[in-house]
Amino acid sequence: MRKFTALIMLGFILSSLAGGQVPLIPTLPTKEADKQITSSSVPSGVHELTASDVEAFLDGIVPLQLEQQDIAGATVAIVKDGKILFAKGYGYADVKNKKPVSAEETLFRPGSVSKLFTWTAVMQLAEQGKLDLDRDVNEYLDFKIPEAFGQPITLKNILTHTAGFEEQLKDFFAADKTNPNLGEYVKTHLPKRIFPSGTTPAYSNYATTLAGYIVERVSGQPFTEYVEQHIFKPLGMTR
Repeated sequence: MRKFTALIMLGFILSSLAGGQVPLIPTLPTKEADKQITSSSVPSGVHELTASDVEAFLDGIVPLQLEQQDIAGATVAIVKDGKILFAKGYGYADVKNKKPVSAEETLFRPGSVSKLFTWTAVMQLAEQGKLDLDRDVNEYLDFKIPEAFGQPITLKNILTHTAGFEEQLKDFFAADKTNPNLGEYVKTHLPKRIFPSGTTPAYSNYATTLAGYIVERVSGQPFTEYVEQHIFKPLGMTR
């Protein structure tokens, strides 16, 4: 729950920066090394945002949120035009030993950010013509998702969280450190379909897991191996 809350809190911080709700920040003395966001959209006479500005804002909100939400630590990174403008760790990576979070070294469980990798894999296979986002997913499976409401489920439905599955948390977290077989999991944990597909946004971890299994079947590689070979390595993501 602590890690889940951390993700929510971090998302709030980043969305507040990106959504136009950033409070007015006084102009601060900037160092020569500060990286500036250069944009033609910045009105004349307006101070361009720098790493110092971002740090001043985050230093005023992140430590307080960590304390109020009982979160051990977090890392915040701000990216502009494909380059890191600012990255800093807050709180502790190891509370007992008072080891601080390092933006460069501390690892966090990715949580639902990992869904991005699932969908990148799906879209790669779609671009190769191996997947059709509008086709009934049963055509890619070795088991059948029961019919409901007279409508099939497509990858496009799953991508937009409109597959219509009931969300369930039972057995969502494994008690041991072994990774369950992906195919076995999706076959034995099939949830009810409670909405017609394509009609009602309803978050579904199961549906994305199902998409990962489809990637596995269509690519002929274990899902983790596919992601490592076709996403992580090309991007230089070694950690």
